[in-house]
Amino acid sequence: MKKIKLIVSDLHLGAGKNFEDGSINSFEEFYYDAQFEEFLNYYTTGDYADSEVELILNGDILNLLQIDYHGHYLSVITEGITVQILKRIVEGHPGFFQALRNFIKNGKNSITYVVGNHDQGMLWPQAREYLNQVTGTTIRYRNMVYFFDGVHIEHGHMHEPANRLDPKKFFIKKEYPEPILNLPFGSFFFVEFVLKIKKFNPNIDKVRPFKSMVRWGLIQETQFMIVTFFKLVRFMLEAIFSSDPRKRYPWKQILKVLAEGTIFPDLDSAARKILKDERIHTVVFGHNHVYRYRQWQRGKQYFNTGTWTELTSLDFASFGKFTKLTYVLLDYPEGSEKPLARLKQWRGYHRIEEDVDVT
Repeated sequence: MKKIKLIVSDLHLGAGKNFEDGSINSFEEFYYDAQFEEFLNYYTTGDYADSEVELILNGDILNLLQIDYHGHYLSVITEGITVQILKRIVEGHPGFFQALRNFIKNGKNSITYVVGNHDQGMLWPQAREYLNQVTGTTIRYRNMVYFFDGVHIEHGHMHEPANRLDPKKFFIKKEYPEPILNLPFGSFFFVEFVLKIKKFNPNIDKVRPFKSMVRWGLIQETQFMIVTFFKLVRFMLEAIFSSDPRKRYPWKQILKVLAEGTIFPDLDSAARKILKDERIHTVVFGHNHVYRYRQWQRGKQYFNTGTWTELTSLDFASFGKFTKLTYVLLDYPEGSEKPLARLKQWRGYHRIEEDVDVT
C-alpha cells in the first residue's frame, strides 16, 4: 500500500466569517474551507484511492486565542472555556470538519495534531475528546514534537522566547478554583494588547517585514503609531508590576523577549541545530507564516509549511497582499522507509466565480 503524509500548519480557524446576525467577523483569518475539502479529497481519490494517508496538523490550526468568550477575550483560560470556544470554531467551519470526517472514513487514513501557541488549549483532555467526537476518529496528539523515520516535526514556537511554553508546567493549578493555561508572554501580549489594536487595524499582525510596517505607519498613520507606542510602554510596565500573578511577568523575561523576539521569527538556526542529530534528515516547522526550504548539506533539509492565511508584504520583490496554500508532502517510495519531502502549493480546482472575502 502506498503511504504518504500531508503536513499543514497555521490555518488559524476562527468562529467563521460571519456572526449569527450575518455581520462580518473581522477577526476570522481562514476562508478556504472549500479548498481544504478539495485538498483532502484529491489525496484520497484517483491515484491515491488505495493509499494510506496521514494528515499532520502542525499547530495553530485553531485560533483559540482570537475568539471571544461571552464578549470578552481572555488570557485566563480554563478547560471549560476552551471547549466552548472550540465548539464555536466547529460551528463556524462546518465544511472543514466535514472534510476531516470524510478523510478518515475509509479506515486507512489518520490524523495527528501537534499543538502550537495559538491552540495551546488543545492540551486539555476535554478539548481533545471533543475534537475526536467531531471528527469521528481518535486523533494522535503531540504536545511539542512528532518524530518518525528521520523526520522531526514541531510547530516552532518553542524556539522563540516570546511564545515558548514551560514543558514542565502546561497548566497553573495552585491558588485557583480550577486549573488555567500557563500562557507564555507572547500569548498574553496577543490577547491583552494586540487584539485591542486589531479592532482598529485588523492587518497589523499580517504585515512583513515588521520594521517596514512601522516605518510605513509612522509616515501614513503617524498619530495611530505614536498612540500605539505609548500604549505598548504602559502595557509593559503593567505586566511587570501587576499585582495579579496571572498577569505579571518578570522584567528580565520581557527584556529578553524584546531583544530576541520578532513578528516573523527566523527558525533557520533552530532547524540547523536539530539537523546535527545524525538520526534526523528532515525538519518541518510552521509558526512564522513564511514558507521556506533550505538545504545546508546533502541529505539534511528544512521545510516551513507557511500559512493558509493572508499576508501583506512590503518587500519590493513581493509587494502586496497574497495567500499561498502551502504544505509539505512526504512520499514513501516503494520499498523505502525514508520519505521524500516536497514543499507544495494547493491551487484548488478551477472556479468560474467565488466570493471575495474582505475583512
